[in-house]
Amino acid sequence: MKHKSLTVMRSGMVLVSIGLFAALVRLIWTCIPWAAVRGALLALCVSLYAVVVFWAWYQRRQVIIFADDICQTLDALMSGRQPEGYRPYEDSVTARVQRKLIRYFDIMNEGKIQSQKDKETIQGLVSDISHQVKTPIANLQLYTSILQNPQFPPEKREEFMRTMEEQINKLDFLLQSLIKMSRLETGTFTINIEDARLGDTIARAMSTVWARAEEKQIQLSADCDSSITVRHDPKWTAEALGNILDNAVKYTPEGGSVTVTVRPWQFYTKIDITDTGIGIEEEHYNDIFLRFYRAPEAAACEGVGLGLYLANGIITRQRGYISVKSRPGAGTTFSVYLLS
Repeated sequence: MKHKSLTVMRSGMVLVSIGLFAALVRLIWTCIPWAAVRGALLALCVSLYAVVVFWAWYQRRQVIIFADDICQTLDALMSGRQPEGYRPYEDSVTARVQRKLIRYFDIMNEGKIQSQKDKETIQGLVSDISHQVKTPIANLQLYTSILQNPQFPPEKREEFMRTMEEQINKLDFLLQSLIKMSRLETGTFTINIEDARLGDTIARAMSTVWARAEEKQIQLSADCDSSITVRHDPKWTAEALGNILDNAVKYTPEGGSVTVTVRPWQFYTKIDITDTGIGIEEEHYNDIFLRFYRAPEAAACEGVGLGLYLANGIITRQRGYISVKSRPGAGTTFSVYLLS
């Protein structure tokens, strides 16, 4: 109905313009007796009318071309193609509108891609969680069914209870690590940066591995000036350093040593954590920071492969970074760099 109304309106305007032109011609013909003057005026009127008609046709043609170009641009963008004939640096109305449309579609596609990445991340997290918790839960179910037997010997029952407690502790550690990992992955991880003494943060980190180090007779030591302050999140930085220290103690044989050394640089403060453990092959330097990665030589040791992944995520979110140097069989040094 709207299109029909516009057509009727255009037809009416054409008829009105023709009527006005005819009335003007008649007026000139009847009011001006001189044939030469009358002919000149009539020729002028015809010329002006022709110019007006041509200008109206030209403007309408430009609008149609503009509309066709915009429609073709939209069709190309919706099909995932680059618009044909698009000139990004042309200063025309069509080019300006095309640039806006292309920018709008780029923003929409970025949101779509990010949404797909978030979906894949969540799916990966669910898959990893289900895989990691399967073994402890299966063990607990097995031990529970065995302990339900009234004929089971008391000494074996106590042994199984201790094993179940270990499995529960392992499951609790795993779930806590997975929660931290999911917070990193989904962007709900909050860092509170403040000026704090680095020595206190390192002491907090070392306290988490002190008992295990004593069990393995591993010597723990730290060299850090008590006056050194760094802008960092004390809680989460201690968590990151604690994870690195836990790896160091875990993969260092009995009687070895783990040393923490702090040295201020021009823009960063460097924290070296050096152990006398089994070492890491150079080809695996990047792999050890991946989620759930376990090196073949570390497969026999307890762990799920999240400690270094979490440590790297925590440090990078404070605009720092971690590097590693190692020799197989001769120990490893993890260097943590925090902005001074």
